[in-house]
Parts: sequence; C-alpha cells; structure tokens
Amino acid sequence: MASADQQPEPASGARTAYDPATDSLRFTGEVHLRNIRQLTFGGNNAEAYWSYDGTQLVFQSDWKQINDQGCDQQFVMNADGSDLSSGEKYQLVSTGQGRTTCGYFLPDGRVIYSSTHAASPACPTTAAERTRSYVWDVFATFDIYVANADGTGQELLIGGEGYDAEPTVSPDGKYVIFTSTRSGDLELYRYELASGETIQLTDELGYDGGAFFSPDSKQIVWRASRPTGEDAETYRSLLRQNAVQPGALDLYVANIDGTNKRRVTQLPGANWAPFFHPSGEKILFASNHHTMAEGGREFDLFLIDIASGDLERVTYSGTFDAFPMFSPDGTKLVFASNRRGDRADSRDTNVFVADWVETPTPADRAFTTR
Repeated sequence: MASADQQPEPASGARTAYDPATDSLRFTGEVHLRNIRQLTFGGNNAEAYWSYDGTQLVFQSDWKQINDQGCDQQFVMNADGSDLSSGEKYQLVSTGQGRTTCGYFLPDGRVIYSSTHAASPACPTTAAERTRSYVWDVFATFDIYVANADGTGQELLIGGEGYDAEPTVSPDGKYVIFTSTRSGDLELYRYELASGETIQLTDELGYDGGAFFSPDSKQIVWRASRPTGEDAETYRSLLRQNAVQPGALDLYVANIDGTNKRRVTQLPGANWAPFFHPSGEKILFASNHHTMAEGGREFDLFLIDIASGDLERVTYSGTFDAFPMFSPDGTKLVFASNRRGDRADSRDTNVFVADWVETPTPADRAFTTR
C-alpha cells in the first residue's frame, strides 16, 4: 500500500486525480514517476519503444503466452493496455523465426528490427552456451528489416556480412543509426532512409552501440566500452566468437555526423540504455554503478545533466530497471523492470509505463511504500 501526506495534483493530461494508494508498482524515492502500469506479465519483455503518435509500443518478448518459438520476437501493443483493432492485446510483427532484437517505429507506422531468420528459422545457439560465461550475443546473421505493424510487408533494409543490429530512428524520420561489425569492430553507422547512404560514426576499439537520437535530431547518445591492455585482447577474442562481455560501459554524445564526441559518464560498472530527456540537456540511463560493492546485480535508472554531470537517481525498485524511453510528448516513460507490486522476487522482466513528473511536488517527495 502506498501513502503520502497529501495527494499531488493530477499529472498533465490525466483524467482523474492521482491516488497514491493505488500506485503499488511505485517505490519510495521515485519522485518523477506516477501511475505505473504493467503491460506484460511473464517471461522476458524488454526494449519497448513508442510509436511516433505515442499510442503504441513495439517490444521484444519470449513470453510463452504469446511466443512459443523460444527466441525473442517483436510485438506491438497499445500503450494504454487496451485491445488492438484485431481484438488481441499483442500483435506479432517479426516472422516468428530466428532471433530478433531492437524493434523501433518508423514515422509511417512500420517497424524496423533486427533478425537472424534469413540464415535459419531456428533459434541460434547463444554465446553463453558456447563460451559457458555471461556474455552478450553479436550474431553475424543479424540483418535489419522493416515490416508493417501487423507483420505483413517484410523487407530487408540493411544487410551484408556481419552483425547489423540495434537500429533506432531519428525523430525527424530522416536517419537510422545502427551498430555493425562491417569494419571488424562494433561501430556506429548512420543510414539515410531517403538515399540509402551509410556513413561510419565511430572508430575506436570497443563496443559502440545502443544509440538514440536527441529530440531535435541533431545529436546522438550511445554506450561504449573502451578496453585496453589485457581487456582489449579479451574483447577481440570474444568478438571473433560473435560475443562481447558486458562490464565497463560509459555514455557518450556526439553530433549526428559523429563530430564533437564527448564522454558523459565516468562511473564504475555498466552505464547503458541511454535516452535523451525531452529538454535534450540530460540523459536518462540504466546503471549498476551504485551496487558494484554488492556485485552490481541491481540496475536503476539515473538522470545526468550533460553539461554539469549532475546525477539524480530515478528508480529505487532494488531489482532491474532499464531501457527507458520518453513518449514523444515527454509526459510518459516506458521502461523494463523486474519489479512487482507485492515486492516478491522475480526473474521475469516486464514492460511498464508511467506518467513522468518533471517537477515533483512535496507529496511526490513524501510518497512511501509499505
């Protein structure tokens, strides 16, 4: 049960007054979040991203209730949890074959995503299975596709030898940014949708990935590793096995042509899944820097000011909070989490949507959970 000394005013656009007693998914200290709603209910559901009109979300899932294939597939759902026009809650967008990752909407309502299905309809063997260690997959069979939101009209957009994945689209609809191994390392590339022109944006050893555009489409933010010495040799060795070992990751920003690169975070642990604040002056991201002494298993969301480096913690679930994205109008936040309303431990990762409170009230700061 949640309580506060007084109720805050309704969030912008809210139809009814906010009742903290019903906000069971909100944790003490989460002053920027209200009305947290859970949209998936089992398995692993993550990387949920908004449509341009703010009404739908695309996400990846291995939840057996909607996906019995065994590998992550791409789905679309309404952001308010209502039924789609088909009468279903969730619509498969990808082919249902291979493994997919990183779905994102285009301005015309189609979805861009990465998939291995052209190489094989089966789930590919994971790097963790091959190396018997905790590593991330960099499947050389990932290519980038587009499809209608109902799964029809599948087309190859970006392909070729090596890993092509992690695509996101600029708010002005002109560009796709993605990560590729076409140079021999994991680097960022920008693809122009109108012409197909592709330019390389990064060129330093390490994993440059997970990039997003600023609200004005003039900058990018991404997470990167910069291994040296023995770590560099380990990185190269794993990459030859189509894998990377997540560890030290920091955030960087640059202009969309790759110029004016600068490092934003200098924190221990993994700092990743960044997304620009609606102002364009801050970055919201996931990090375990504050739990490294306890093994770094807890990830929370943090907000950092690009210019000053001022850091503010946003989530306090004590579990796993990651993959944040602001809605196009900046009033809502979607993210993935292991949180539960009953506070029980869970290995399920689900998709949540919350109202974003830019300026917390005294009641927001007094909010507590029992």
